[in-house]
Amino acid sequence: MKIATYNVNGISSRLPVLLRWLNETQPDVACLQELKAPQEKFPEEALKEIGYSAIWHGQKSWNGVAILTNGEPAKERCRVLPGDAEDEHSRYIEAEVNGLIIGCLYLPNGNPAPGPKYDYKLSWMDRFNAHAAELIKGGTPVILTGDYNVIPTGFDVYKPERWTEDALFRTETRESYERIIAQGWTDAIRKLHPTEKIYTFYDYFRNAYGRDAGLRIDHFLLSPNIVDRLKAAKVDRHVRGWEKSSDHCPVWIEID
Repeated sequence: MKIATYNVNGISSRLPVLLRWLNETQPDVACLQELKAPQEKFPEEALKEIGYSAIWHGQKSWNGVAILTNGEPAKERCRVLPGDAEDEHSRYIEAEVNGLIIGCLYLPNGNPAPGPKYDYKLSWMDRFNAHAAELIKGGTPVILTGDYNVIPTGFDVYKPERWTEDALFRTETRESYERIIAQGWTDAIRKLHPTEKIYTFYDYFRNAYGRDAGLRIDHFLLSPNIVDRLKAAKVDRHVRGWEKSSDHCPVWIEID
């Protein structure tokens, strides 16, 4: 079973790239972030034409998450991260697919930091930590994937000294992420590629992609009862080089 995550950075403007990538790689499940489209503008029919059904939570101009399946339709469990009834951002959607619970997330960026946006990021991470803890207690295999907007270590960024005060790499951000890992979650990429330089995001400026000056911020976290089923994990880096591509690369894993 192949499961992918991809921050599309605007599904309407990037739809040709998304469809090309789906046709070429054919993941069984694809989790999308940053749709930047209201609910009614999601391209459901275009995806159906290539064999994908979808559940999604859109939002005008920003945010937005979706889970696509090529086969058995996803059974939605929730589309709002628990813990704040007043949070209207479409940043989390969760479903059951083939006996797995899959959570697709778009964690807040948090810049500029410090400030209100960073406070919201840390609050969202606290809520996510609490929800992840409940999921791991449930006993069903769980995969939590998406754009975490977290650089876990200095090894996951080009020239880390330039990022020390950025919301993606500040101490508080990394400590919150480490608290999630400490619950028993496994970073799939680092499980299979512990010493390889791997980036999943390249800025549009300063030829970042051409210089391989990137960040690793798109992650797969696996619950303990599925780690032994992990067989492959990879970044489709070449997709970032396509015309009008997102600034993120698709990332995928394969499990038995």
